[in-house]
Amino acid sequence: MVRAAAALVLALAAPAGAAECRLALLLGLDISSSVDAAEDALQRGGMARALLAETVETAFFASGTPVALGVFEWSGRYNQEVILDWTLIENRAELQRASDAIGASRRSYNEFPTAMGEALIFAEAMLARAPDCWQRTIDIAGDGENNEGPGPQAVYASFPAFREITVNGLVIVNAADFQTPHRLNQFYAEQVLHGDGAFMIEANGFNDYERAMRDKLERELSVTVIGRAEGPG
Repeated sequence: MVRAAAALVLALAAPAGAAECRLALLLGLDISSSVDAAEDALQRGGMARALLAETVETAFFASGTPVALGVFEWSGRYNQEVILDWTLIENRAELQRASDAIGASRRSYNEFPTAMGEALIFAEAMLARAPDCWQRTIDIAGDGENNEGPGPQAVYASFPAFREITVNGLVIVNAADFQTPHRLNQFYAEQVLHGDGAFMIEANGFNDYERAMRDKLERELSVTVIGRAEGPG
């Protein structure tokens, strides 16, 4: 009931010439050397299936104003590649095509470290050419801490555009022997999460990635609709 009412408010309240989408959502896929081939397949397949989950599909289309979706993969300082360029998800066929593209993608690199700050710089540049949207969100998934180049906090301080960007996290714990769940969660909480309403979802290993991605997408997409409708005034 609340979601339907919020969607109605959005459809009626958007003025002529308003932003063409409600959310530019950019998903970052970790392909650093700590992620082996089987784990990489679990990520790609998990993300592809999560996008088509009933609850996620409902959240995508809860408003008449679409979501713009993009996906990229990242690892070392110079190792980021676009998997899915910006796509306005206006119907289920477009969501299916996006899912198919992600599921069919193959990793570009497999031997580089975890340069999360550089991934965020790449993401900011990608958002700069996204459709005009009410909100912009980057989602960084990973199984380790930054170990090459500037850290996330240094990037946020250096790039003014991050004042209007939310960064959420999908933390993959119990996946790498050199990480402990508490330490990795703390790193994401203190260094990665950024902006109003930022949050993280925990995946218990790569086998749990699909479930975590599904929960995260539903929350990101739903909060955008309700939050817009319940503002001051």
